[in-house]
Amino acid sequence: MPEPANIKILVVDDNDDVREVTCATLEEGGFKVTCASGVNEALKLLAAQAFDILVTDLNMPLVGDGLTVVSAMRHFNPQAITLILSGFPEMEKAAAAILAQADAILVKPAGLTGLVRTIRERLNRSAAPTRVISSIATILEEETRSTIHDWLSRVHSTAHIVAIKMDDEKRSAHLPQLFRDLITRLRSPLHLGPQALVSPTAATHGLLRRQQGYSAAMMVEESRMLQVSIFQTLQSNLFRVNFSKVLESVMAIADEVDSQLAQAMTGYVSESKVDALPTVA
Repeated sequence: MPEPANIKILVVDDNDDVREVTCATLEEGGFKVTCASGVNEALKLLAAQAFDILVTDLNMPLVGDGLTVVSAMRHFNPQAITLILSGFPEMEKAAAAILAQADAILVKPAGLTGLVRTIRERLNRSAAPTRVISSIATILEEETRSTIHDWLSRVHSTAHIVAIKMDDEKRSAHLPQLFRDLITRLRSPLHLGPQALVSPTAATHGLLRRQQGYSAAMMVEESRMLQVSIFQTLQSNLFRVNFSKVLESVMAIADEVDSQLAQAMTGYVSESKVDALPTVA
């Protein structure tokens, strides 16, 4: 194990008393300790200097703020030991996705008594493999096929939609291009709303759905299930996600899928208008 005096630890907690006790505990253990009172200060410190260990509160003041600091530490030093302190006992049973971002979760205040021991144990272990943090665009690009498969499973469980008979390839024919558009959108962000990408494929999809016998409500339901499948894919890959980009990406996903639906509905309506025209003898 490296000498404690050579180990630099960053402690992040917005509670002054807890922060002072945590820092004092680690200093007594012989470590070189730097303290930060919140997320912004921690991010500045991480960008300015290298740390071997992060000890951070989870909620500062918002739930999950500590994960932003953990994600930043993973970016600057993927091999660092990251420990989360939480005031909630149930965090001992935290989701695997959170534990994939952090190395351990300790419950305050009892967790402080074993903090130095936990750090020494982690330092004694062989270096863990680097966690690969990916963009949401990359995750969706790699998981396009499985996400479409998940969507088809949801569609198959919806009786009034599968009542319209067609094979899976035909039913999901519009999705590969939709995912390509979505991935492009995530990699080249746009302002939300009216500046969404124009998709000829979406308009054609709406026209085809009309010809296939779909109602407008069925198209909306399929689009809703698509968003659920996309977010399920992200949920399954949270251990790879950069948490600092999650909200921005989720908003872009919802905006793009809704935009594609709107364009598909335009095609759908244009086809219905053609159907309504009088027949010329």
